[in-house]
Amino acid sequence: MFEQLSKSLTNSNPHTRRQFLGSLGGGFGALALSHLMLQDELRAQAALGGKPDLNGGLHHRAKAKRVIQLFMNGGVSQTDTFDYKPGLIKYSGQKFDPGPGLKVESVTGSPGFIVMKSPYSWKQHGQCGRWVSEVLPQIATCVDDLAFLLAMTSKTNVHGPAVYQQNSGFTLPGFPCMGAWLSYGLGKLNENVPAFVVLPDSRGLPYNGQGSFSSGFLPAAHQGTLVKATAPIPINDLFAPKSATYITKESEDEGLALLGEINREHLSHWQGDSRLEARIASYELAAKMQLSIPGVFDISKESDATRKLYGLDEKDTEDFGRSCLIARRMLEQGVRFVQVWSGTNGASGNWDNHSNIVSELGFIAKRTDTGVAGLFKDLKARGLLEDTLVIWTTEFGRMPFSQGSSGRDHNGGTFVTWLGGAGIKGGVSHGQSDEWAWKAAENATTSYDLHATILHLMGIDHQKLTFRHNGIDRRLTDVHGHVIREILA
Repeated sequence: MFEQLSKSLTNSNPHTRRQFLGSLGGGFGALALSHLMLQDELRAQAALGGKPDLNGGLHHRAKAKRVIQLFMNGGVSQTDTFDYKPGLIKYSGQKFDPGPGLKVESVTGSPGFIVMKSPYSWKQHGQCGRWVSEVLPQIATCVDDLAFLLAMTSKTNVHGPAVYQQNSGFTLPGFPCMGAWLSYGLGKLNENVPAFVVLPDSRGLPYNGQGSFSSGFLPAAHQGTLVKATAPIPINDLFAPKSATYITKESEDEGLALLGEINREHLSHWQGDSRLEARIASYELAAKMQLSIPGVFDISKESDATRKLYGLDEKDTEDFGRSCLIARRMLEQGVRFVQVWSGTNGASGNWDNHSNIVSELGFIAKRTDTGVAGLFKDLKARGLLEDTLVIWTTEFGRMPFSQGSSGRDHNGGTFVTWLGGAGIKGGVSHGQSDEWAWKAAENATTSYDLHATILHLMGIDHQKLTFRHNGIDRRLTDVHGHVIREILA
């Protein structure tokens, strides 16, 4: 079927999608066609100068046209990476006592609440003098181009809800993630590739599984397209298996005819259900991707210097480095939002360091440090940072006191996120945690503020991007959020 669609798209005129929707959807096709014509009209108006030049923005001029989000799944320990606290050295080994009237609670149990200093050495880096621990030496070389949010907070210190919070603005499932909102609000940069692509850790999905990059109540076509960058078959079911020799042109034609009947029957029972449109759109997109995507995964022509930059020459860094390299190639193909995950569901092999900071954090940090820094430097060298926003984040931080002998428990009170690239002022920081990095102390920021800032850079007023759902005008930022102007260039 995909081969037939591919030939159809290659050999026909620009109205192929209209024909495709009309033939497969019956009455639904007419509905989808009207939406398609409206999109064409808006693009035509922009091309004719009917609207001010917003540089791709929706409400104001955009500084960024594309985003790459690096999500460190599990809760990165801020006190062992970017938030240097001499107070932890001073009080190390003592009972944690933040002051009278302040209750100290732990999530999974930390008897004694004994202050634990970072086991890593720290240095100041760059002209800005940003402190970074020895566990992330490559990212440390980029700090003059990065803006750090040092007092991020989360409503929850439980993984699943916190991952939802940082991606969708809500602690509950069923809400659209940021990539879906950007796809919905801005559409595609290139009709031949998805607007929103997700590259999970090669070892498995993060907390919440695919729910972390869901379209929620937005039309289903806006959910993230899952790409396994290191797998032999990166995108499932894009091509028919080689063993399926029984698939012929005639069988594909018959299949399309049957599919059209089924779609019309389905529509008669489920008026207004966006999943049918999403399935039809996915078939069309799959046909286009048969031509545009395979080359993205062929990195054989990348130079030795580039492969080394991403860490592809070392076993420990190869997997994540390849995901970062594929992410850059996706951006070059016109994907608007790429999300790269490090860490899986569980307390082993990711950033959820309950048992031993040295062995656990050292392991996962080494896997990612080279790839993250390589990606950022590569984007900068190629001029892509001029209109690409890079975000590095996690769902919450960790406690300043020990769990067991040398682990750290969950902490929603403060953690670190950084941004770089289009529209970002490099070498700055915003916010400050207390002397233990236990709670945010100055200029605390939330997922709402982060999302509002990202949308702002993409040319979107976060208060105006809404979708009516169950009688409520829903937004990515709910009823909260302020643009963090202190980090904007």
